[in-house]
This record gives sequence, structure tokens and C-alpha cells, in this order.
Amino acid sequence: MAAASEPVSLAEVQQASKDFRVHGLNPPSPAPSPAQSVKQQFPAPAVTLREVELALDETGEQREGRIRNLFALFDSSESGFLDHGQIEQRLKTMSIPSHYKFAQDLLQVCDANHDGRVDFLEFRRYIDEKELELYHMFQQIDVTNDGYIHPEELRDALKNAGIHLSDRNLSKFMDHVDRDNNGIITFEEWRDFLLLSPHAGTITEVYQYWEKVCQIDIGEQAIIPEGISRHLYASRYFIAGGVAGAVSRTATAPLDRLKVILQVQTERRARPNLFQGLKQIYTEGGMAGFYVGNGINVLKVAPESAVKFYAFEMLKEVAAKIQGEQKSEIGPLGRLFAGGAAGAIAQTVVYPLDVVKTRLQVLSRKSQMSSLVRDMYAHEGFLSFYRGLVPSLVGIIPYAGIDLAMYETLKDLSRSILPEGTEPGPLTQLACGTISGAIGATSVYPLQLIRTRLQAQPLNSPMRYKGMKDVFKRTLEHEGVTAFYKGLVPNLCKVAPAASITYVVYEKMKKLLAIQS
Repeated sequence: MAAASEPVSLAEVQQASKDFRVHGLNPPSPAPSPAQSVKQQFPAPAVTLREVELALDETGEQREGRIRNLFALFDSSESGFLDHGQIEQRLKTMSIPSHYKFAQDLLQVCDANHDGRVDFLEFRRYIDEKELELYHMFQQIDVTNDGYIHPEELRDALKNAGIHLSDRNLSKFMDHVDRDNNGIITFEEWRDFLLLSPHAGTITEVYQYWEKVCQIDIGEQAIIPEGISRHLYASRYFIAGGVAGAVSRTATAPLDRLKVILQVQTERRARPNLFQGLKQIYTEGGMAGFYVGNGINVLKVAPESAVKFYAFEMLKEVAAKIQGEQKSEIGPLGRLFAGGAAGAIAQTVVYPLDVVKTRLQVLSRKSQMSSLVRDMYAHEGFLSFYRGLVPSLVGIIPYAGIDLAMYETLKDLSRSILPEGTEPGPLTQLACGTISGAIGATSVYPLQLIRTRLQAQPLNSPMRYKGMKDVFKRTLEHEGVTAFYKGLVPNLCKVAPAASITYVVYEKMKKLLAIQS
């Protein structure tokens, strides 16, 4: 028992399971999702514990000894029960990421009487039901019934669940589970990999768990929220992201309209006047005037997210080939390239909607989108829908770079303040994102103002700008340097609420759509 309290690595635990069947230890696999009842998560399979023992070549006594050894591995104080601290400490010694809250999930699943701790009977109950579930799943994947999972069988099972793995990722999956590297997975290896992952009840959840434990690179830093895989729940993530974006943009629509109104003010040396801007909007359209153009702003959320998502994944592969690296190792420069280029592609696709939105906001609320689009096409031509695209694209790369660099810097700073081994929580990440977003937006704001002025002007205007350079020259000559920051205040005012609302709604939608991140 005393030896069980010494720190061990995950590899050592796996080797012990292989070499000492009676006193073997099974590698605790972290729980990747909020805990639920084991019976709710795992339907009772048509197998018995005796079948499990035969598959593992164990007697009942040997199995009991193995489970007691596993319990002792976590019960370092030999108190006879496990609490959150003991579980978390043991998982930490096995290099299992603590920020996924695996310890809390495992505790909740095992704690049948909800007293905040797990005794041996509760622990064994969980192991019994879990091994039955894992053996049932193993049999379903093992279509040849030879007692092994072959790579082709694993690929087919994943494919049937809508998960299409590349040969490289399939090989990585097999290598992670196949401890003796003989090219097949035994039930013992399958069990050791998933035993303490209480929600790996389907092949989809098994893949998602492996994706987290192996820290598969899915691009969460630059564009895609943590936990999104291009293989899993893609449509649900688009829905969740679309709804979150729509709610966020609607809530901050008045600030967005005020920003545009201030940006297009071209009076000589005029200083932006927030009160006058608000008065103008209300006089022209009442309260509804603050939401002019919001419908089309919401309309472009879903396609923009979808294009950005797939473009980012594709461009990461391009960056990996250019650098001669694996996709998961492209580094900050590769991410910056992929993120910036994906943003440019997405913005180009939806840019006509952005131009129409700006026109609606500059004009009165009486203007109808359909008639405005017809008039623009009839009198100004197709290219009018792409006015201001150049300064918009020019600003994407520096914005993405500054935003990402500041975000990572602030997160590193927060880690230095927090206790060792503790990851920044949601509120800290939100604060980092808000500050980095505000700094990034301010740095490229002059380009945004130039874009808006190009978008807003009709072709037949006597004061029509000739292009990006002309806007810059005339604005500087007639209004001064400060004019390039007209509307910056309402723009910054919407950064924090927009980020907060997006985060809260996104998390609520994930729960509603049963997305496990």
C-alpha cells in the first residue's frame, strides 16, 4: 500500500497493468464532460462480468485484487475513501491536464450517495458497470469476432459515426491505445485507455476523449473555440456560434450604428460628438433606428463562420507543408498565416452584405434592403458591392497578429499570478480576450474608418473618393489625424459586452445542443 502513494507516470501504470495481472494498475483516463449517472450514460449491455473476466483472462479474485490496487493508487492517505483532492493529485502525477476538470467529473460519477467522497464499494460499482459497457462496445467494433480491434475495424466504426480520420491520425489513435505496438488493440488495452473516462459510452465520445487527452491540434487559438473538431458536431457548432453571434450583434447594434454615423462625418476639423450622433439616429428613426442594418449583420454570421472554419483547417495544412512540419506543430507564424488568410477569405465572401449593411446604416431606416441592392447594381454596377475591400483585407493580418499575440501574452501573465499548475478560468480568459481585442481593434481602426467611408459613398456623389489613398489624403488634410479615430469610443464600448454575450450564449447553446467540449 505504501508504494501506491509514490508518484508514478501514466506509462508506468500501463506497464504495471500488463506485467502484473493480479496486482495490476489501470491508467486513470480523465472524464471529458460534465458528470452524469453511470446508468444514464451507459445502457446495460447484454454481457456479464464473467465474460469480462474471460476476455481479460482473470479469475474473480484476480479482478477484485486489481480493482483494490487501482483504488489504493488514488487513496494515498489510506483513509478508505477518495475525495476531490486525492483524485486530482493522482491525475496530476500522471500528467493528465487539470484544466479539463477530469477529477471533479470522475468524483461525481462514482459518488453514488452524493456525500462528496467515494468509498471502495462505490468505486467498484463504477468499475463493474464501466467494464461491462467497454466490453459491449469492444464487441461491436470487433466485427471479425477474433478478440482484437484492427485498424480497419476502428476506421469503419469511426466512419459510421461520421468521423473521417486521415491515415496519420488513425495511426496516432492506434499507437496511443496499442501499448505493445503490435498493430491491434486487445480488450485489456481498450479497457486501460477508457476505464476512468466515465462518458466514453459511444465511439464518438471515445474519439472526442482521445482528441482531448492527446491534445490534437484543432485550431482553437486563432479562430475556432476550444473543443471544436472538424469531425464532430460541426453543424451544431455552427448553430451555437451563429446564435451566439446573432444575439451578441443584436445586443450591441446601437453602438455599431453610432460608430458608423460618426465615421462618415466629414465636417472640417469636426470633433466626434456622441450625443449629437445619438440624437441624429433617434430623430431619423426612433428606437428602431438604432437597429437599422442589424438584420443583414445577423444574416452574415453563419456563412462567415462556416467559411472561416473550413478555410482555417485547409490553410493550416498548407502552412504545415510549406514549413515541412506536422499540422499540429505549425507554430505561431503558421497560425497567424492560416488565421489571417481564413479571415480574409471569409470576409471577401460576405463582404457585399457588409457594404449593404453600411449603406442602410448611413441612410434612413425607410430604405429597404431589396430596393437598395437593386439601385446599387443598376446605377453603380457589381463592383460597388466590394468598395473598401482592400483596406478591410489589409487590416486583417495585423489585427489577427496583434490580437493573438496580446491574448497569449496576457494569458501567460495571468498564469504567473495564479498558483502553479492552475489554468486561467473563463472570466480570466474573457478579460484577456477583451483587452487583446480592444488593442487589436484600435491599432487598425484607421483602416476600418477608410473602409466605411468607401462603403458608404454612392457613385453619383460629387465628393466621391477615388480610392483608399484618396480617403486617407483628404481626411488628413481636412479633418486632421484624430479624424481617423472617429467612432472609436462606441466601438471599444461594444468589445466587452459583445465578447461576454457571445461567450455566455455560446456556452448555453452548447448545453442545449448537447455538445461536449
